[in-house]
This record gives sequence, C-alpha cells and structure tokens, in this order.
Amino acid sequence: MSGQHLPPDHSRGDASTVGGYAAVHARPAAFEGADGASYTVEIMVEETGDAAGPYGAYFLFVRWSAGVPALAGHVESDFLARARTPAASREALGRMPLADVKRTLDALIRRRDTPSDVGAGERAE
Repeated sequence: MSGQHLPPDHSRGDASTVGGYAAVHARPAAFEGADGASYTVEIMVEETGDAAGPYGAYFLFVRWSAGVPALAGHVESDFLARARTPAASREALGRMPLADVKRTLDALIRRRDTPSDVGAGERAE
C-alpha cells in the first residue's frame, strides 16, 4: 500500500523547524543519520517530576531498516524543553530548526556507538 502524497500547506507553520515541518507536510521530518540509516523524528512529552518545569519534551528518533520499511531501533534525547503544560513543552521544542535536530540525532548516534557510553541516549528495545 503506498502513501498518499499531500501538497505542503505553508500556512500551517515554518517548515524549517521540526514542529513546523510536521504541520506543513502532515508527516514527521526524516533524516539520514551519521550511521547511514534513515530516521524519522517525533516530539514526545512526559512529566519531569520537577515543579519548575513539570512537563519535558524530547526527541524520539525511529530508525528504519533498509529496503522494506520496518522499525529497526531508536534513539532518544534527554529533555530538551520544559514547561508548565504539555502543549507549551511540545511547542517550545517544535521551534527547533531542522539543522539543530539533525545535529542532535548525529550526536546521539555517536554517543550510542562509542564503546565507553554504550546505552547513553538510548533505552533498551
């Protein structure tokens, strides 16, 4: 089954940011990681346990297998934005430029692949 191509709607946001890209294109941004694999990114929000910023937003990068699209793993960042509400936290992280998101992904991949830091930035799968 093939996906439906929708034309971008630039009235929905700034496509140069991670949140704006998702709104404009109605799909998550995708990147080639430093390891050569394909990744898509989602903004996730969880409670932080911190009264000053009770909701934290972070990136979940899903790695896709080559060939037939199948989930092959993931890496995730620490909290990169904190706010009083889930929506404010998501919005704050959504303003990050795509170039910075790509740098974040590559740093997580390098950290994951460094023997002294195996597991840093990645939860067990």
